[in-house]
Amino acid sequence: MEARSARARIMHAVLFELIGLAMVVPLSAFGFGIEAGDTAVVVISLSLVATGWNYLYNLLFDQLMARWYGSIRKSVWQRVLHAILFELGLLLVTLPFVAWYLDIGIMEALIIDVAMALFYLAYAFVFNWAWDMVTLPRTSREHG
Repeated sequence: MEARSARARIMHAVLFELIGLAMVVPLSAFGFGIEAGDTAVVVISLSLVATGWNYLYNLLFDQLMARWYGSIRKSVWQRVLHAILFELGLLLVTLPFVAWYLDIGIMEALIIDVAMALFYLAYAFVFNWAWDMVTLPRTSREHG
């Protein structure tokens, strides 16, 4: 079984969030017409929740992959499933906060949260694939 250190997992989660924030704050402020300050508070709050979820989710996903397949290497379809399940779990936790903080209805919050989730779905797929390409040895990347 291939293992990743706690340091590597923390670096993964932090870089994922910092790069994502640099892209999503201006896009969200522009796309939803929400004040940049409010957008930043929402996105940073979601980022803090997502960072913890990212660490825990990837740890559990890798443990399941290792148990079921004997490796943490992911096929394209496993990467798609990985990204979708991550975003669905995060959506369930963050929806009430978005509605409350922005003082909007749950449907408006759902639209904003889903738009952010779709952005992060694509971003997570690309980022995690790139992360594996950079951090896993060549022989560990051949199946994904």
